[in-house]
Amino acid sequence: MQRFQDRVALITGGSRGIGLAIAQRLVAEGASVVITGRKQESLDEAVAQLGERASSVAGKSDDAEHRASVYEHIAARHGRLDHLVNNAGINPAYGPLLEVDEAAMRKILEVNVIATLAWTREAVAAGLAGSIVTLASIAGTTASPGIAAYGVSKAALINLTVQLAQELGPRIRVNAVAPAVVKTDFARALYEGHEDEAAADYVLKRLGVPDDVAGPVAFLLSDDAAWITGQTLAIDGGISIRPLW
Repeated sequence: MQRFQDRVALITGGSRGIGLAIAQRLVAEGASVVITGRKQESLDEAVAQLGERASSVAGKSDDAEHRASVYEHIAARHGRLDHLVNNAGINPAYGPLLEVDEAAMRKILEVNVIATLAWTREAVAAGLAGSIVTLASIAGTTASPGIAAYGVSKAALINLTVQLAQELGPRIRVNAVAPAVVKTDFARALYEGHEDEAAADYVLKRLGVPDDVAGPVAFLLSDDAAWITGQTLAIDGGISIRPLW
């Protein structure tokens, strides 16, 4: 399939893990992609894998000057923007929510929620006229012991998706995905050394891999999902439907 032929996609946090898998999927289907991340070296390695239709801009997601430089790069290199994937996120706080340092909580909300809104606002200002997918999490739909602060931020993104879909329709579609545990460096602490135990409650009896998320994101971005907006798709191996007893 070449669903993204001649289209341009911006993927924040696209140098590794889920973001890189999404970039690979879109390039395979014909897109040109611009990826962002904090480390230039990691971005260079990712672009080398993605090929000549990929480029990158390094910086912090919550830095307004970085975002401006990204959109300037897109305008100069491509002259258009069709798709935005809000993938960049952090989780520096582990433990009970009542014990989370307030500064860490503010940082989580700044990067995961406020910066996501800023990326979206600025993409629209830059002329985006296609579709947006935001990476939420299953942690935003239920209690998430140990990563509750992260879960709060992802719950905010699920509602942000609804609000933006209402405001930006009909010209722009806005959806989200909510993965459970995916085997990436970002989530390593949730499964390393006890993967079988971590996967036991999943109906499909395994944890996710980045490609499990890339496919659904590509679907939601594509014209195959032309009548879908304001939705959050759980990508969770069935853990959210496990029996209570």
